[in-house]
Amino acid sequence: MRPDFEKGGKFEKLYPLFEAKESFTFVTRDRTKSGAHIRDALDTKRMMSTVIVALIPCMLFGIYNVGYQHFRAYGVADPALMQCVIKGAWHVMPIIIVSYAVGGIWELIFAVVRKHELNEGFLVTGLLVPLTLPPTIPLWMVAVGVSFGVVIGKEVFGGTGMNVFNPALTARAFIFFAYPAAISGDKCWRVVENTTFGAVDGTIVDGFSGATPLLVASTTDTMAVTERLTEFGQATGYADFSWAQSFVGLIPGSIGETSALCCLIGAAILLITGVGSARIMIGVLIGALCMASLLNAISIKDPTSMLAIPVKQHLVYGGFMFGLVYMATDPVSASQTAIGKWIYGFLVGFLAILIRTINPAYPEGMMLAILFMNAFAPLIDYFVIAAHMKKRMRRSKESQAYA
Repeated sequence: MRPDFEKGGKFEKLYPLFEAKESFTFVTRDRTKSGAHIRDALDTKRMMSTVIVALIPCMLFGIYNVGYQHFRAYGVADPALMQCVIKGAWHVMPIIIVSYAVGGIWELIFAVVRKHELNEGFLVTGLLVPLTLPPTIPLWMVAVGVSFGVVIGKEVFGGTGMNVFNPALTARAFIFFAYPAAISGDKCWRVVENTTFGAVDGTIVDGFSGATPLLVASTTDTMAVTERLTEFGQATGYADFSWAQSFVGLIPGSIGETSALCCLIGAAILLITGVGSARIMIGVLIGALCMASLLNAISIKDPTSMLAIPVKQHLVYGGFMFGLVYMATDPVSASQTAIGKWIYGFLVGFLAILIRTINPAYPEGMMLAILFMNAFAPLIDYFVIAAHMKKRMRRSKESQAYA
């Protein structure tokens, strides 16, 4: 079939689609013939495939948790595994399918117009976007958000490898600011509608709330924030915001962001394969630890504020771990230098805690922190390289003077 898609063939304009299928399925036909190069079997498509594998634990657990939260809202104390999986998949899979379909169409359009191969970066972006959204998000909003993330967040800069901002976070930020009611508050994080799976009559239990831990913490006024989180769970009976429960992820939240445990499994896959950056991950943790510790010290006089949330709780609440593992480590929009990665990671963690505690209007914080540092990543690398060159020049002059 290749001749039909090559130049002069009847399907010449669809060559990017053929090339995507061929290079995804088989080893590339192209070989480097000159210049310095490294022989390595890991190309971009296979690197992206590794990230997809690392995302699978979060996706599978997210499907289960969507169903679990649904049945808990209707008073089912111990829903069956398959009940939760079927109900979760019923709501999650359409979001993933729409994300891949819309993003894939945009990628194909730009590949045909620019006459280059289909960018493989959307293999990851197409899954990251759904995992950062609530399960109740309308499908048309997913399509609009993905379109904005792909076109404005990536393609206008030149495509994969040229984007300044993380495309998945760009899509989420667009939805967050354009349609805030669909992605914030306490109504969007749990599916509460009549179901055909299981013995559920459609009546939500008394005292039900779909609030997330960060939302509850941000509304604290007269009670210490840690006590408020404990009291909220006891009062409703359907929201346990303990550290252990939050670490496992059986709490309301975005589809793939609730489980810190699954994020750690993904981090292990990325680090073992060398795809993820340990410097950035550790830097984010150090930055969060420093800022949270500082704010905890300040909050001694006011334990009711979000400043009093312990650092161990910050790590398992919201999308902190998901952003640390999958978003902050984006090899395109993050810093490229070794020292720059430490600085970049530290500032991401530092700003994430600062935003989520100082400004209750944005109790998440991680999304804005990463996007903000995406803009400054090139500047960080510039100063790191400039300092390195200055040091080498000084060393060279000293050597010449000694000679």
